[in-house]
Amino acid sequence: MKIALDAMGSDARPAPDVEGAVMAAHEFGLTVILVGDEAKIKTELAKHDTRGVDLPIVHARSDIGMTEHVEAVKAKKDASMNVAMRLVKEKQADAFVTAGNTGAAMAAAIAGPYLLGRIKGVKRPALTSTFPTATGRMLLLDIGANADVKPEYLYQFAIMGAAYAQKVMGIANPRVMLLSNGEEEGKGPTIVRDAFVLLKNSRLNFVGNAEGRDIPKGSADVIVTDGFTGNVVIKLSEALAKTLVGFIRDEIKKRPLAVAGAALAKPAFDALRNRLDPAEYGGGILLGVDGVVIIGHGSSNAKAIKNAIRVAKESVEAKVVELIRAGLE
Repeated sequence: MKIALDAMGSDARPAPDVEGAVMAAHEFGLTVILVGDEAKIKTELAKHDTRGVDLPIVHARSDIGMTEHVEAVKAKKDASMNVAMRLVKEKQADAFVTAGNTGAAMAAAIAGPYLLGRIKGVKRPALTSTFPTATGRMLLLDIGANADVKPEYLYQFAIMGAAYAQKVMGIANPRVMLLSNGEEEGKGPTIVRDAFVLLKNSRLNFVGNAEGRDIPKGSADVIVTDGFTGNVVIKLSEALAKTLVGFIRDEIKKRPLAVAGAALAKPAFDALRNRLDPAEYGGGILLGVDGVVIIGHGSSNAKAIKNAIRVAKESVEAKVVELIRAGLE
């Protein structure tokens, strides 16, 4: 398997991108094609043990920054994001991974010079995120690709999310919920109420509206919302988890006896930190695109890049594109 990585994607590029690629190549035994400034990539590769792994470099003369508008996708045909997408388009790579500009990555996939395009029948692709809950993991979508939606978009998000949860996350009959401000059918704006009717009459395992508190409880396997709301939810949750861990650490330091007890509880604290660490989940797949596209946070570290590549690997193995196509049919 070959994964095309935009090595100039993250905020700290290309250091975490390259290190994550090296980690993934060693751990998963796949080829990671590093796309970006060749000189800078080689400098970073020299810092790591690359014996026995396949990490070819494809040079790209420019890149797309986090603050650039999506028009940069068409203006910079030789940007690392576009060059990496071309490798997937031309079947030289099986998937595309970036920790770069989310809007630009989506534009490159569906409207760029080497566009993959949408799966036939898909009205809007949706970006996903795996969310830790009290009962396991949950898939949240959309988390940033579509700020404005229609009821039929949310309906399709549910179909695609349920298919992904079933085949990639291994959930036999995923419970689907629609994010709203109340569990009653009549709650929420018109778009949510109309989407409720569509989902209620579908063949999905739709179990109703989810309130914000239902997300961490694990009341559903797939929760559907618009990209604006989903993005707020995921970023608030990540920041809250980090803040709570910090609170616990600070309170322990204030109490000498608690410090001694914390030494004994360290394995439990480490496990909690890993469970809440966004880097464990890597990146989200852009469902609805005719190819595997994984987008991570700009703040991704090497561990997050490695796991984003893992998500790409799992998605290719599960034949997600074919799965979505069949689900829509």
